[in-house]
Amino acid sequence: MPVAPDAPHAAVARQVAGGWQLPAIANLHSHAFQRAMAGLAERQTHPEDSFWTWRETMYRMAARFDPDSLYAVARQLYVEMLEAGYGSVCEFHYLHHAPDGRPYADPAAMSQALIAAARDTGIRLTLLPVLYMTGGFDGRALGERQKRFGHDVDGYLRLFETLHAQTGDMLRVGCALHSLRAVPPDAMRAVLAALPADARIHIHIAEQVGEVQDCLAIRDLRPVEWLLQNADVDARWTLVHATHLNDWEVAGIAKSGATVAICPTTEANLGDGLFRLREYLDAGGAWGIGSDSHISVSPVEELRWLEYGQRLVKRRRNIAVGDASTSVGETLLHGAYASAKNATGFDAGGDTLVLDAEAPLLAAATAGDVADRWLFSGNRPCVKDVHIAGRRVVADGRHADGAAVLAHYRTALAKLSGM
Repeated sequence: MPVAPDAPHAAVARQVAGGWQLPAIANLHSHAFQRAMAGLAERQTHPEDSFWTWRETMYRMAARFDPDSLYAVARQLYVEMLEAGYGSVCEFHYLHHAPDGRPYADPAAMSQALIAAARDTGIRLTLLPVLYMTGGFDGRALGERQKRFGHDVDGYLRLFETLHAQTGDMLRVGCALHSLRAVPPDAMRAVLAALPADARIHIHIAEQVGEVQDCLAIRDLRPVEWLLQNADVDARWTLVHATHLNDWEVAGIAKSGATVAICPTTEANLGDGLFRLREYLDAGGAWGIGSDSHISVSPVEELRWLEYGQRLVKRRRNIAVGDASTSVGETLLHGAYASAKNATGFDAGGDTLVLDAEAPLLAAATAGDVADRWLFSGNRPCVKDVHIAGRRVVADGRHADGAAVLAHYRTALAKLSGM
């Protein structure tokens, strides 16, 4: 139903000295190590390249990482996130062991590298160690290149307990189930039963058509159907992607209170498909954005292409609006902010970004149009300052440690690339 043209804006920005202040944005889905391969999977390897062929490049890159290189890449990524206006990140972390699958002397070494990277840059981190057990819905064993991802239930819970003990003002630790194909039903139930009552739970689901087809063939239900019927999905849950849904699933997720983490640039890069945004908004569903494989590290691009994808499919404009506002930018930002606490576990309402009032795209901006100008009028960065937990971590568009972090990243990337 069209919104009346005089519907009031629920402005998210307020004018402050030097710019426009908005809440910082939560990044609900990240695989930090994949930043190192951004742009390296853009050559055709098969006439029908897809996620499944992209995964070969990912496996090759994943095999090269150790805790030191993961720290260097994650620290650079987190600097970029802060400079772009993200204030927190949910790290969906499955790169646990050495490349041959043997645990490091400290079984949490790779997780600790991510914790250190977040601490040293000043971003809030929701660390989500991943349970990854099987190579498909049929229960096949993990392949050689997947062994460094794997745990049994007991080993996973030991890792979770080690990490959860470190929870603090800047760190939350939740649980990630890699996917239904990678976690057998009994293991899923055992882990869920052992988690603290307030633990956040994230899962990849319904990302590719092939995944939906395999789930139907083996479990006789679509992935989201199966999950909603076999787990107590509620506001603690974040369903990542949920791209391929039927009407019942759209309504079911919305009713559950779970958040969908939509990752438009990665979903486009992989050719996965488009989320059913308008139908989900109509159902009252909660959603947020993630940069996932980090082919882009920009909330502007995620939110812009969330809307633009819908325009291309529906062949009309201004899709993501609701009863509260006729502004697409306002609606998108409100949606991203509303889901952040449930998905991340942080009550981070005091974390802010400031958009530079001198940026050309914000010339003559008002509180009523600054969100639309920021999201839909160019690619020049205009985040000036970012404050996290009372500390200014970005000033005049730059992180204080950005130069040193970049130098370390360049060295690490040269080694990862074999240069």
